[in-house]
Amino acid sequence: MTLLTNANRGTMQMNNAFDPSDAESLSDSARRLVDRRARLLGPAYRLFYQTPVHMVRGTGTRLWDADGLEYLDAYNNVVAVGHANAEVAEAVDRQMKTLCTHTRYLQDGVLDYAEQLLATFDGAIADGHLMMTCTGSEANDLAMRIAKHRTGNQGIIVTSEAYHGNSDLTSGFSPSLGDNSPLGTWVRCVPAPDSYRVSPSGLGAKFESDVAAAIADLRRHGQGVAALIVDSLFSSDGIYSNPTDLLRGAVDQVHKAGGLFVADEVQSGFGRSGEAMWGYQRHGVEPDIVTMGKPMGNGFPVAGIAVTQDTVARFGAKMRYFNTFGGNSVAVAAAQATLDVIQRNQLVEAVKSTGELIQAGFREIQARHPQLIGDVRGTGLYIGVEMVADPDTKAPDGRAATQVVNGLRDRKVLISATGPAGNVLKIRPPLVFTPEDAKWLIDALDDTLTDLEAL
Repeated sequence: MTLLTNANRGTMQMNNAFDPSDAESLSDSARRLVDRRARLLGPAYRLFYQTPVHMVRGTGTRLWDADGLEYLDAYNNVVAVGHANAEVAEAVDRQMKTLCTHTRYLQDGVLDYAEQLLATFDGAIADGHLMMTCTGSEANDLAMRIAKHRTGNQGIIVTSEAYHGNSDLTSGFSPSLGDNSPLGTWVRCVPAPDSYRVSPSGLGAKFESDVAAAIADLRRHGQGVAALIVDSLFSSDGIYSNPTDLLRGAVDQVHKAGGLFVADEVQSGFGRSGEAMWGYQRHGVEPDIVTMGKPMGNGFPVAGIAVTQDTVARFGAKMRYFNTFGGNSVAVAAAQATLDVIQRNQLVEAVKSTGELIQAGFREIQARHPQLIGDVRGTGLYIGVEMVADPDTKAPDGRAATQVVNGLRDRKVLISATGPAGNVLKIRPPLVFTPEDAKWLIDALDDTLTDLEAL
């Protein structure tokens, strides 16, 4: 077994963050905003990019800053159907002018939405229930409350650089928050499925073995296993979308041990993979709970869980669940409009074709810059480009990734970076990204790498 602990694991990288000590290099107006922000919001907040961007409006895949300059958003998955989507905005406006209330009154909207959303799942989840929250953190928090109640166990298994939320509970099983954010004693981390450095043919067996060892260790310490929770694109671990036979053995091990499988679809759901509505569906497994957030309301704070009847039955009989804003009528209007746009405009299919176009372009760039790019991977509109210091040793190069992220920002293209070494370029645009957008992104990356190699 390879069991990772908080001591030998990497931390969440903010290698593309603004350094406040560089404030003197900013324009007077930007510096005033940075100073005011620090004074009013405090020290825990971070800004993207070495030169922060002051955005004032957006539409579709485009953003404009305070100087009127246009940017391509290749990063923001929250606005799944595009910035300032008219249909979502009109639905929110219409409902806010009519009624905004919670789920303790009878209302049609949340029931209509639940019926339509649950139909996108398969297996027992499709015949299950929808429980509404406001954020993905709340959704994962609720999922674990149910898992612990259902199983009578405490242990949670996650991957080595996972991020599952920032509540007290979820931050305790989000190792990507770093060594200053302690993990719970009931948490076990297993290595992410690094398909770049480990043969994909053996990854499924290795992942199953690591999860089995984590289960045994939890039992040894009297915790038992409540749940294995996985983002099926392993987003914070470095974006590992393949192989897709990875999860079945591990899920079987967890079920045999009396635990649940929770599919965290906050980042990988709602068609992001281009191959299915939900990321876990690519792996051919059935979760007990699916958690959702971020893109669910196209920027409006709405989230939730889908859960099988059996999983939640005992919890529901013994506990009450109520969330003042979770499932309120305006939030549901936003979620309903977002889902309607995804389905009516066949965005899952569009995501697949545009994602294939981007990956093909990136692989051509990789052939021109083999000393910088070690791997291109992903599916749909979640793509990772691994920057390396040496393609033979596959040593990660976080510094190069930082330079690329900020070089693209200077070319008005917005992305970020991920992975334990912060060396994987993270491309995760709105689902409405077009072939024209893809060309801008591909050309900008090629130009940025050319400049980087010339240094």
